[in-house]
Amino acid sequence: MGNWKQQLQEQLRLAKQASRKWALLTTEEKNNALTAIGEQLLADETAILEANKQDLARAEADGQASSYLDRLRLTPERIRDLVDGLQQLVALEDPVGQSMDRWTRPNGLVMEQIRVPLGVIGMVYEARPNVTIDAAAIALKTGNAIVLRGSHSAVNSNLALARSMRDALTKSGLSPEAVQYLPFAEHESVDMLCTANGLIDVIIPRGGAGLISRVLKTASVPVLETGVGNCHIFVERTADYAMAETIVLNAKTSRPSVCNAAESLLLDHEWPLASQRDLLQRLHDAGVEIRACERTRKQHPELSSFLKEANEEDWDTEYIDLIIAVRTVESLEDALEHISLHSTGHSEAIVTENEAAAQRFLATVDATTVYHNASTRFTDGGEFGFGAEIGISTQKLHARGPMGLPALTSYKYVVRGTGQIR
Repeated sequence: MGNWKQQLQEQLRLAKQASRKWALLTTEEKNNALTAIGEQLLADETAILEANKQDLARAEADGQASSYLDRLRLTPERIRDLVDGLQQLVALEDPVGQSMDRWTRPNGLVMEQIRVPLGVIGMVYEARPNVTIDAAAIALKTGNAIVLRGSHSAVNSNLALARSMRDALTKSGLSPEAVQYLPFAEHESVDMLCTANGLIDVIIPRGGAGLISRVLKTASVPVLETGVGNCHIFVERTADYAMAETIVLNAKTSRPSVCNAAESLLLDHEWPLASQRDLLQRLHDAGVEIRACERTRKQHPELSSFLKEANEEDWDTEYIDLIIAVRTVESLEDALEHISLHSTGHSEAIVTENEAAAQRFLATVDATTVYHNASTRFTDGGEFGFGAEIGISTQKLHARGPMGLPALTSYKYVVRGTGQIR
């Protein structure tokens, strides 16, 4: 076994030891730790940004897309957003130790269901340094230890952030071993993390379809799957134009590199052609590449200079870029059928003034979050009031949607008796 493999195993062992200590900390101790981490991030801002510049320079030299660079980039404002997220977590109720249910059996046994930490969380993610802080903070608030394995493209940024967190924990008199960052470039390090039964309690992959698929195929440890976001907006025939334009532009252009951005636009064929034309023109003016179905292109020959031909792959693609797939559909039922075939179960929206159509959409679409007259960009832990999120689960067990504090807990039964035997 190579030295890096031995180091990895040692980091996992230290995280496991630390998780037992963190599970017993009080809410006050955990909140003080998060506050200290925020203060340390601000104190280390110059060093963190310098490390991030190294990663950005390498990514630019490798010819990475602007959307990738946006995910990778840290700025003073983004660091302050991370600190704000930590303070939001401090203000949130600690779920650990909460009584979920309590009852007394006929024999006098008192049974109680209590929230407890999961243990050690393994986090595998791509070029998003903010995840290093967000994930660790939620893990620590819920009494868990965390082992972080980010993409090598962000290794300098991630190491700088992890160093700040560990320094803050040390100064707080708490075990810094609860935060472990794996700096290894070898892909085998992901496989080792995913098969570390007995040391890792759950794996959370956060990134593109390739990363998530690799983790799911490799892992023998339980996986909390975060899915990709092929999010749709259906503009129904009664939609208000101004509202539709505002929602679609926000969902596509406010931050195209994130999983809650809209990737597909479905237009009801009975929505006025002038409104369709104006919306497509606005998307084009905002710098969005439009890949449209044949029907859409035929209906708008005046837009032929920028309406590109969509192919079957476009309906299933998460672009995470300023690109959108557009299809004209016959009806609400046609839109629902398209979404059922191509959705990744993340976030889906309808824009309509028809309450019956809205209710049909909300009840039928199988996704973590469904919207009526609102942007898909709200699928986010902070927007939901959860504080920093560790990811958005597109599976159904045991968590779904933005995963805040309760999602990183399990429960155990505490039974109190007076000498009962069976």
